[in-house]
Amino acid sequence: MQRYTKTAIALHWLVALLIIGAFTLGLVMTDIPGFSMTKLRYYAWHKWAGVTVLALAALRLLWRLGHRPPPLPSTMPAWQRGAAHGLHHLLYVFMFALPLSGYFYTLAAGFPVVYFNLVQLPVLIGKDPALAEVLKVVHYWLAMSLAALVGLHVLAALKHAVVDRDGTLRRMLPGRSA
Repeated sequence: MQRYTKTAIALHWLVALLIIGAFTLGLVMTDIPGFSMTKLRYYAWHKWAGVTVLALAALRLLWRLGHRPPPLPSTMPAWQRGAAHGLHHLLYVFMFALPLSGYFYTLAAGFPVVYFNLVQLPVLIGKDPALAEVLKVVHYWLAMSLAALVGLHVLAALKHAVVDRDGTLRRMLPGRSA
């Protein structure tokens, strides 16, 4: 069975870890009461992870456009192939939409985004408390939806590994030659 390229595998797992980390930070930081240096630090890390996910998602998309993924197993039913392609498209949409919603939410709340405390990203919109409230809700529901999609992706991969034993998961596992 053909495998993904080493670059595609590295980008997949790096983005996956960053998404899990940013999601976890998002849950933890919003549960910290009041205002503290720890809460501010977590917000900064969360934003940095989001900006990094956005950049790596763009790189992933560019890589994917130039490097076709290996074909799905011929034994896979057509509906599963369609579902897999649809899920992958949705994951890409959310990898862009979620960090962008967080970026615009931060700007609308009146705060700049300063990547790693070194590079201030462009301020594309001014402070707008009403818009910030809308974007806060949008960002939250995009995060919950992405978490659900990632969960579905993981369950599908495990189904292919444990039930079908068709090698689908092995195509994306690191540590093996591509």
